[in-house]
Amino acid sequence: MSQRRTEPAAPTRRRGAALESAILDAAWEVLVEQGYHGLTFETVAARAGTSKPVLYRRWPQRDDLLLATLARHWRPLDLPDTGSLRQDALALLRTVNAERARTLILMRIQLADYLRETGTTFNHLRSRVLPVDQPPPFATLVDRAVERGELADVPRSDRVVNLPFDLVRHDMLMRMDGVPDETIVEIVDAVWLPLLGLSQAER
Repeated sequence: MSQRRTEPAAPTRRRGAALESAILDAAWEVLVEQGYHGLTFETVAARAGTSKPVLYRRWPQRDDLLLATLARHWRPLDLPDTGSLRQDALALLRTVNAERARTLILMRIQLADYLRETGTTFNHLRSRVLPVDQPPPFATLVDRAVERGELADVPRSDRVVNLPFDLVRHDMLMRMDGVPDETIVEIVDAVWLPLLGLSQAER
């Protein structure tokens, strides 16, 4: 008795959101491996198993594809809400250190060609990727502390409010690695909270 040979099922044709997700995931892989120089429509289409016209219909320019790729993979972090500004700041910086250090360092390297070609900055690029109406994380933490009465409601510069993230990011890029936990604690306790006007007894 002859046995029937089972034919492999035909691959499911991807459409809509499924296809777009596959393309952006492929673009992210190419960006991580080859940098902006390697992020071409041809390379991404081949990696995603689709055609260049499919990409062009969604993202007419390479810049459009890059921004869409970064927006998909640079999702905003969940903000802690412990009821204490100090604990919120420490928790947020520890999350950034654990979850974003490698990506941040990698992107600064892999996007060097893009930044050089366009004359833009990493901060400007990040502002184009993140939601327009979303305040910086540390601005939200400070606003919550003011609402709780933990901080006085006085004007504060963006430089002071966002200083913890700027300092941690600087140390990451200098070390090309995450930062020690004692550095995070020092930034919050010895630098940021005193600048905000919180004494040690008030923390």
